[in-house]
Amino acid sequence: MSPSQKYEIWLQLIRQEATIAEVAAQEHVDRSTIMRIRTVAKEGALAALAASKPGVGARQRDYELEQAQAENARLGEALKQMAVKLMLIEGKEGWG
Repeated sequence: MSPSQKYEIWLQLIRQEATIAEVAAQEHVDRSTIMRIRTVAKEGALAALAASKPGVGARQRDYELEQAQAENARLGEALKQMAVKLMLIEGKEGWG
């Protein structure tokens, strides 16, 4: 059976449109197969609901990352300033 067929079976059972015995006879399978589909669907739905977080969650701030990025920006600016000073002191010909 495809996942969509199993889902439809689960919906029939949830809506009480058919009993386990009726669905088993309709699908030509054993009742234990239908009971297993129902159990797996229920467990899967509960696990998915437990893992889901409704709404848009606030992103937790990573303070260490923010500090590292600020330090990186500060060091980058210092390096640029030092390169300009070196170029003014030695001239371009000292670089090549």
